[in-house]
Amino acid sequence: MSEPVQLFITCILDTFYPQIGEAVVRVLRRLGQTVEFLQDQTCCGQPAFNAGLRDQALPLARHTIDVFEKTRGPVVVPSGSCAAMIRHSYLELFSGDAEWLPRARNLAARTYEFSEYLVDVLGVVNVGACFSGRIAYHPSCHLLRELGVHRQPLALLKAVRGVEIVELPEAESCCGFGGVFSAEHPQISSAMLERKLANLEASQADWLVSCDSGCITHINGGLQRLNRPPKALHLAEILAQT
Repeated sequence: MSEPVQLFITCILDTFYPQIGEAVVRVLRRLGQTVEFLQDQTCCGQPAFNAGLRDQALPLARHTIDVFEKTRGPVVVPSGSCAAMIRHSYLELFSGDAEWLPRARNLAARTYEFSEYLVDVLGVVNVGACFSGRIAYHPSCHLLRELGVHRQPLALLKAVRGVEIVELPEAESCCGFGGVFSAEHPQISSAMLERKLANLEASQADWLVSCDSGCITHINGGLQRLNRPPKALHLAEILAQT
């Protein structure tokens, strides 16, 4: 029997988008995976780490390591930013710590972003999804730049029946969210968002797909302020449709 998948749900998903977590579970189970969800998991510590508050990030990181050390199997995260936190930033956070660095490395080695796990670990591109519409893909910054994940979401989307992939101008440009960045630099963030929304309109896409709920929240918020319907969806929401 294959090892179970340990699902790590981010704070934003847990609070605002439980349906995305449910979509992830449906896709994984459709592919024959056993999914486990640990109730005592909590924030990975990324917001504090990104704000430079390392003392506040440390207990959250230690708790996350403690929780998942009790499990076996891959840890799958439907977020490029949180997966990057565990895979890369934990190693920086515990650099020089003889006790915690090896434990952080062990967790990092078994942690995957959702699309990365499907394509690179399971070797699956066609998950049996069906969705109608013109879709543009927005590669989030942490997913693209820290994890190097780009072809995997696109390969999964191209295999969805009924989907037409359209080009998003300046697709690799940040949407302006960046977690605490949008709060600390609201004017810059708003200008970046305006550019992203203009490019979305130019693409003539029915939907914008991303792998990070922070980008989804930021983009849909901008559309709402323009009295336009939300267009941004998580990749799992597309893949869960049959």
